Amino acid sequence: MHVKIRNRWLTGPLAAGLAAGLLSGCGSEDGSSSGNGESVVMGMSDDIQATDPASGYDPGSWLLFNNVFQSLLSFPKGSSNPQPDAAEHCSFDKGGSRVFRCTLRSGLKFTNGHALTSEDVKFSFERVLRINDANGPAPLLSTLGKIDTPDKQTVVFHLKVSDATFPSKIASGAGSIVDHQTYPADKLRTDGKAVGSGVYKLDAFGEKQASFSVNSGYKGTAKVKNSGMTMKLFHGRQKDLADALKQGDIDLAYRGLTAKDIADLQASSVADKKGVKVVEGTSAEVQHLVFNMNDPVAGKLAVRKAIAYLVDREALVRDVYKSTATPLYSIVPSGITAHSTSLFDMYGGSAQPAKAKQVLHKAGLTGKVKLTLWSTPIRYGPGTDDELRAIAKQLNDSGLFEADVRSVEFKQYEKDIEAGKYGVYVKGWIPDYPDPDNFTSPFFGKDNVLANHYVNKAITDEIIPSTAATEDRSATEGDFSRLQDLVAADLPVLPLWQGKQYAVAREGVVGLEWTLDPSTVFRFWEISKN
Repeated sequence: MHVKIRNRWLTGPLAAGLAAGLLSGCGSEDGSSSGNGESVVMGMSDDIQATDPASGYDPGSWLLFNNVFQSLLSFPKGSSNPQPDAAEHCSFDKGGSRVFRCTLRSGLKFTNGHALTSEDVKFSFERVLRINDANGPAPLLSTLGKIDTPDKQTVVFHLKVSDATFPSKIASGAGSIVDHQTYPADKLRTDGKAVGSGVYKLDAFGEKQASFSVNSGYKGTAKVKNSGMTMKLFHGRQKDLADALKQGDIDLAYRGLTAKDIADLQASSVADKKGVKVVEGTSAEVQHLVFNMNDPVAGKLAVRKAIAYLVDREALVRDVYKSTATPLYSIVPSGITAHSTSLFDMYGGSAQPAKAKQVLHKAGLTGKVKLTLWSTPIRYGPGTDDELRAIAKQLNDSGLFEADVRSVEFKQYEKDIEAGKYGVYVKGWIPDYPDPDNFTSPFFGKDNVLANHYVNKAITDEIIPSTAATEDRSATEGDFSRLQDLVAADLPVLPLWQGKQYAVAREGVVGLEWTLDPSTVFRFWEISKN
């Protein structure tokens, strides 16, 4: 059930989320609300690549989709289990996980007044697959076969193979429902506008900012605690973002402050002086060193094992990321079902040069191993190049390696990886949905996102299909534990760290703690000012 997932890449441990209490909800029981709190202004250094959910597959775009469009299911705050949103009820038919049936809430409408029916749901999913945009989420829907709409309230998804993760996939931005009367069926909408049925309306979108007002006709589970959101866009200008927060031009900053900014602001005396607070949340963003299994050097298991014995993750997250990340010892991160510490168990948690030397000598490698670590400067966060240089130093300090670092811009970086030019390179990942499947199936098998030529039939032919067919996700723990052990033994990748989420906000902004969890859904409606 492997699919190739495009462009869903980590941007590094970044900024985002404040302390404080949670105001009581101001919506009705079905979630509809006019939002009677103050409007909030936030800043973000990530770009919003698209306003059309058939195209955008980046953190900035999905932030917009999660607030403007509804999906049949959504992730409640603090939960990794999708629950009904536009749907009143969804479930697999008895006897397997190949037919998924949803009944829509009654009275759903788009912000233009058009009724939202099963026809729109069918249209939305088929449109994503038909357009199959290179920067879109179509690969997430690769298991979808046909869709039936027996009546206006019922949608029946027939899957090509058993896929118990399908509910989580359609609870993500890939499941955004658009108006079939407004969106073209076979091409992208390019006017920068959006028509959804979500908690907010997109009022305007431009180079410098996007503005959102509360959708008074929304019917769903969200309770709105503000009267609107303005998002100022800083396009990677992290210093400008930090300055805007300090000067009071924005109420909060999310995704864009450097690790040093966060660490400095976490010092209580500094934060108090500047009138800001920092909120830390959990995250499932990860970063790995990737090994090209066809490379004459990195393709040798002894070399990969020696690197595993020498990399000191504690030092990396302390010195490079100022403790805004945590060490990661398996391909499935902490907080996700079936997480283990396979790499810690096999290679330890600190540098072990004696064991590294032993494994190299046993393989007949007695001279210094010459190695280039390849990086890209921005895509996976501003600390990536420094991180790779720190790893190279750790390897070289052992006396066993002669490692250097080269960094190239992302477009060339991706081309060179696809061409097999690099032996060791860095990749980051931000999940589409909080399930171990999303940290495994995209990384293995044909056309995987790592492009490192790793083949393991036990993973691709047994474990991934078996776990994908298991509706009870807790019952997959044994299989995913085995997968993590196999990866630790073969070392096609070396997990390095798991990010934390941060938002930094001025005094009086509350509710951000409910936007920072492993679902990666940034919930505008939870934020308010008092």
